[in-house]
Amino acid sequence: MTTREYGIQAIKDEAEALLDLIPKIDRNFELAVNLMLNCKGKVIVTGVGKSGHIGAKIAATLASTGTPSFFINPLDVFHGDLGVMTHEDVVIAISNSGQTDELLRFIPMVLHMEIPIIGMSGNPSSLLAKYSTYHLYVGVKKEACPLNLAPTSSTTATLAMGDALAIALMQKRDFRPQDFAHFHPGGELGKRLLTTAQDVMRSDNLPIFPPETHLGEAIMMVSEGKLGLGVAEVDGRIVGLITDGDIRRAIERWKAEFFDHTVSDIMTRSPKTVTLQTKITEIQHIMQTYKIHSVLVVNDKQQLLGVVDHYSCMI
Repeated sequence: MTTREYGIQAIKDEAEALLDLIPKIDRNFELAVNLMLNCKGKVIVTGVGKSGHIGAKIAATLASTGTPSFFINPLDVFHGDLGVMTHEDVVIAISNSGQTDELLRFIPMVLHMEIPIIGMSGNPSSLLAKYSTYHLYVGVKKEACPLNLAPTSSTTATLAMGDALAIALMQKRDFRPQDFAHFHPGGELGKRLLTTAQDVMRSDNLPIFPPETHLGEAIMMVSEGKLGLGVAEVDGRIVGLITDGDIRRAIERWKAEFFDHTVSDIMTRSPKTVTLQTKITEIQHIMQTYKIHSVLVVNDKQQLLGVVDHYSCMI
């Protein structure tokens, strides 16, 4: 096999492990989700070695999607970290073998505190499975490793099961984009989800003119506005919109007679509008759906407040 083929085979092995995981989403999975949903404390994820790395990612995913969660190393529990746990918490304990010594020494402490355990392992007959309130089986036929030793397919399956728990909880909580933004306020996605039209719109020196304005004059005003558009108003209310594209097509159509026409001859009479509170993500959806580059921001009387264009949304 070539180097490329080795890589392809590894991905195929891990993909197969994921597909084999589907029948293992059983009643225990449902009970585990409900246990976490009704948890009044925190979800504490624990594991050793590679399972610990996967556990840390699962804890981060849960925390960012509305489930208070964090990871602790079971070894640290013996040096004071047990103090962060309460009887209102839920523990997710991860071990591929289900027999990891460091983890099993931690389990009795959890049981003594009457904290429910969601075990996640590749061995349904293990001690971890035995002492778990609910056990999630994540066993795989083989590792992607050619020696069948390095945790590869097994860690991928465990991570996927953790994601499945997080997604199920999101659905149960009716977790929405604005909720995601609340937990990711510093990221690009968070900014887009929280930013509104009012935050990015241009409201000064807007190219506004009556619909009877001759196109020659309108061209000058559109050019000065540097937005690629102009808004037609009557008594302070929007009646139409023209764009650079409208002007170009009108020139191609009428040629020398172009200057005999007015804005009302080419304007779009029902331009797309949004409110001050419309989120940038929704504005982007409108632009993509209708293949436009700008929207008008209006109040409840359909009076122009500003313009948001494609570049304004690139935050």
